[in-house]
Amino acid sequence: MSEATLTIRKDALWKYSTFLLLAILVIGAFFVFTGNNSGTTGNNVVAPTQQPTQPSQVEASADDDAFLGDKNAPVEIIEFSDYQCPFCRKFWTETLPQIKSEYIDTGKVKFVYRDFPLDSIHPGATPAAEAAECVRDQGGDEAYFEMHDKIFSEQNILDGGDPISGPVRGTAQFGTTELKKWAQDIGYDIGSCLDSGKFRSEVQNDLSDAQSAGGRGTPYFVINGKPLSGAQPFSAFKQVIDAELA
Repeated sequence: MSEATLTIRKDALWKYSTFLLLAILVIGAFFVFTGNNSGTTGNNVVAPTQQPTQPSQVEASADDDAFLGDKNAPVEIIEFSDYQCPFCRKFWTETLPQIKSEYIDTGKVKFVYRDFPLDSIHPGATPAAEAAECVRDQGGDEAYFEMHDKIFSEQNILDGGDPISGPVRGTAQFGTTELKKWAQDIGYDIGSCLDSGKFRSEVQNDLSDAQSAGGRGTPYFVINGKPLSGAQPFSAFKQVIDAELA
């Protein structure tokens, strides 16, 4: 009787041990294959440090920067962006058109573009931001966004540097030949403006304001004071905008 009982207990112990081992392997495999998904939406960070928890409300000013839509719209979206950031281009390509058709063109959203150049990894970001400001100086906000679209559409060329004058990466002149050409393509001569650095302090002010508002990477958005980081899908913006409009 005791021998039979011992046999049953050994069998049960083997079954439980096997089940426990399989459970451990499944859980371990889950963590190995999922890893850290914090960057799946896209966000060029300033430094590879641990990011603090984002506050639910921040202070951010539209300043006097270029905007789309009704200036008195009930919802204001401020984008702090970098012209050489691939995730900023992703937002421009995939999400902004939907926001524009559903909210900006219908008078519900004022969309403000401000600069957040990450010069340490994107040497063409500051010159591009200055070039867009030079175009705006001549043609206003409509011209600004025409240049804005031109730069993002040609981002791959900006990434390659200036093939004509060949500036050194990391200098304020990175990509200026192409930027001047793109401005000319849409009808503006920005040569002297860009060479003079007329809007460099304006761009740096935007960068400072982005950091003060909690921005740690690009693109970074503030929607009626509510922060949103990364190249989020349209649904993420819609959720925040609709809540503000309710």
